[in-house]
Amino acid sequence: MRVRWYGQSAYLLTAGDKAVLIDPLQPNPRFPFPVMHDIRCDLLLVTHEHGDHNGVQVAAGSPFTVRSTAGTYDTPLGQVIAVNSEHDDVAGTKRGPNAIMVFSFGGVRVCHLGDLGQRALRPEQAAAIGQVDLLFAPVGGGPTIDAAQAQQLGQELGARWVVPCHFDTGGLSFLRPVDEFVARYPAAQVRQLESSEFETDGLPGERGKPLVVVPRAPKA
Repeated sequence: MRVRWYGQSAYLLTAGDKAVLIDPLQPNPRFPFPVMHDIRCDLLLVTHEHGDHNGVQVAAGSPFTVRSTAGTYDTPLGQVIAVNSEHDDVAGTKRGPNAIMVFSFGGVRVCHLGDLGQRALRPEQAAAIGQVDLLFAPVGGGPTIDAAQAQQLGQELGARWVVPCHFDTGGLSFLRPVDEFVARYPAAQVRQLESSEFETDGLPGERGKPLVVVPRAPKA
């Protein structure tokens, strides 16, 4: 499976001729990333309705869409479980709901936390998510969990690979940089990439000792 980062929490996953787009960015000069447009995908997932996550108009055609609502969905690419959670640590009363997206694609069990802001998962949320291979986790703190909480979740969910997102890449002063998350792991468990894309095939990483994969942030 190929993973491409478009900035913030936006990812395109491709396997064969199929593609999943998660949390596309609305065009906004506040964010130092390229404008997304005409992204071909078969499945479009939106974790919550904030402009840096719900740019559905950037998707080409009419992909099957699961949009910010908890539930179990049968899609053309298989089942998607959207787990209800909160964007803050006050039961969603400050920033609203967030749907954690869990699905299997290209032989990989994927979990995208969206803008999870809870201090920790409740037992029923962890049970609904189950064990995952690839975890996309916000690490920049501020409106979401921070580096320490993201590391704990990676361990709890048994991730083999953790991809940090939603951190300061220059100009996002409300988020912390990724360095604080990376520093929590031994150097042997970190891979800093020179590209915004990578392949999961052959990537090292094991449960209990996940590989932290940090793609290079795409530039506008």
